[in-house]
Amino acid sequence: MNRFRQIWSNLRSSFWFMPSMIVVASIALAAVLIEADSAVSNQWLAQWPRLFGAGAEGARGMMSTIAGSMMTVVGVTFSMVLMVLAMASSQYTSRILRNFIRSRVTQVVLGIFAGIFTYCLIVLRTIRSGDEGTFVPNLAVSFGFVLALGGVGALIFFIHHIASSIQASSIIALVAEETISAVDRLFPVNLGQVVGNEDDEQSARPPSDWKWQPVKASESGYIQSVDNDELVHLARDRNTIVWMDNGIGDFVVENTTLASLALEVPPDQATIDDLQATFNISRHRTVDQDAAFGIRQIVDIALKALSPSVNDTTTAIMCVDYLTVILARLTQRQIPSSHRYDEGQLRVIAKGPTFESLLAESFDQIRSNANGNVAIMSRMLGALQTLTRLTASPSRRSMLGEQVQWIAELAECSLESAHDRTRIDARLTRVREVLDAGPALCIGEGQGN
Repeated sequence: MNRFRQIWSNLRSSFWFMPSMIVVASIALAAVLIEADSAVSNQWLAQWPRLFGAGAEGARGMMSTIAGSMMTVVGVTFSMVLMVLAMASSQYTSRILRNFIRSRVTQVVLGIFAGIFTYCLIVLRTIRSGDEGTFVPNLAVSFGFVLALGGVGALIFFIHHIASSIQASSIIALVAEETISAVDRLFPVNLGQVVGNEDDEQSARPPSDWKWQPVKASESGYIQSVDNDELVHLARDRNTIVWMDNGIGDFVVENTTLASLALEVPPDQATIDDLQATFNISRHRTVDQDAAFGIRQIVDIALKALSPSVNDTTTAIMCVDYLTVILARLTQRQIPSSHRYDEGQLRVIAKGPTFESLLAESFDQIRSNANGNVAIMSRMLGALQTLTRLTASPSRRSMLGEQVQWIAELAECSLESAHDRTRIDARLTRVREVLDAGPALCIGEGQGN
């Protein structure tokens, strides 16, 4: 099942699948309308001569014009898409290209243009005149004209979509929305049979006296997803425990340890194949089961914005704002424990994210590249103040306090202006007041300025 889901995800992310489906639908539509023309009485069609009265030459000319125009539009559209991909990769980060390729609007619009072209070709080859016998599928020809008008509307909408989608705010918001969906899916409020949380067990390791049999990776690449249900079933059927040496988002090298089994003897080939099948490994990461990758994309955009060649502080601030939205969702979620149980028996020791790791992923590199940037440091302190007010967990509040301290150290080392130091010190004072207030006084308060 995990493999089928991944295949479906890859199809959705391709430029060819959706347009191909639309082309197939257009072929079917053309065939149906042509057959309908054969079945409909000519006397009935003659009642609307201005609508269905085109001759063979006129119909052939119109279909040829529409087909040629649509093929030209397809070329222009592909050129626009490739230009946007190149610009987004250079200005933001290459890791967001997959989001552009997955855009349903782009896929559907390309499919519409290719579908109209194919429709016209199918109708065109059925038009007969002269010695061949006269046949003009008037319904199909008239509907081709309607499709052409629809294609013009699709082109105008596509230009608007492209102009909107390349804005920094749209790109960051789209990545954030996808990441929040992954957070809601991966860390639901009701955790079912998961026992404990990452604060007390995530770093736990199995006893050293257990005997572990390694299972090698069959290929190199990033772990995109893991079928957790199948992993638990495998451990139960083999009466063993699976220890995940690598988590989702990690890069594994072929013939290195992928996971380990608590067995006295090496596992048989069937067990190895079943275990390897629960891991989906590919050349790139995806956000579906890897919320950290969504955070990584936004961080990369912020780092590019803070680079001396770009120097776009406003974009970096937007990245911090949307990272705050993602972390705000995480602060109120219980991240599952590393220990997975089935009917009271430990079956899987997973390797997964923690709040600390996701917090570090969000802010560490941005902080390191914000040397002397008062606006970024101030915004990060505001984000930490907001997150502190949203969590009652002592451990998470302590992690947030560490981030505040590191920003304070950066400000002390990098800010030379007394005015800038005063601004940051005032912000630090407000954040520390929230940290010292305790969770009981902070939950439910609004965001500070």
